[in-house]
Amino acid sequence: MKDELVFGVNPVREALRGTREVHELFVQASSSDHRMEKILALAKERGVKVCKREREDLTRMCGSSHHQGMALRVASFPYAELEDMVAAAGSEASDVLLVLDGIQDPHNLGALIRSAACAGAHGVIIPKDRACGITPVAEKSSAGAVETIPVAQVTNVAKTLETLKKAGYWVYGLAGEAGQSVYDLTFSGKVALVIGSEGEGIRPLVRKQCDVIMSIPQFGGVASLNASVAGGIALFEVARGLREKP
Repeated sequence: MKDELVFGVNPVREALRGTREVHELFVQASSSDHRMEKILALAKERGVKVCKREREDLTRMCGSSHHQGMALRVASFPYAELEDMVAAAGSEASDVLLVLDGIQDPHNLGALIRSAACAGAHGVIIPKDRACGITPVAEKSSAGAVETIPVAQVTNVAKTLETLKKAGYWVYGLAGEAGQSVYDLTFSGKVALVIGSEGEGIRPLVRKQCDVIMSIPQFGGVASLNASVAGGIALFEVARGLREKP
């Protein structure tokens, strides 16, 4: 497994708190960020070597200037197994899994994972091909949330939805042209929420596996919502519906 760099305060902090193998912490020599002390304390607790670098060196290492003065060399992201994800939530009366059908932008992927973690989802499922995986940019955009929620990669999203339905999940797909509003639905039990790609939306074979296709009503402005914004709205509406007592 290849090592990778995660960068930014939240991703570095969560990686140091998590279970992933960590190797080396790089910090900006001239940093005055008050959060650095806590990061250094976490590194000391885990026995991680600390190296000082100039800001320009960190920018070159990370391929981005948005590193906030720190980067952490870690083992490659450990994807979860779908079977373990389903089994872990199997004993609960309600459960939410976020299924992403071809998200291409790592910023959108990271934002969706962050929303899923904040909404109390039990896991995120992404395809192995023709989609963005967990990259350092996605980790930065998730603000470290990738360290707090399982993410599984699957070969076939449509077949994965079949598996989830057999395990008792009700599958909801989000599409802008759907006539049924997310706000008019009652959510209960185990829910798999499907979000399509930024340009194409949910693919036809995946859409056929959805029990319900729903939309988010819009009241003006541009023609459609950003995928991560739409996904966040839907996630919290599902979470509210599952937790709201009649």
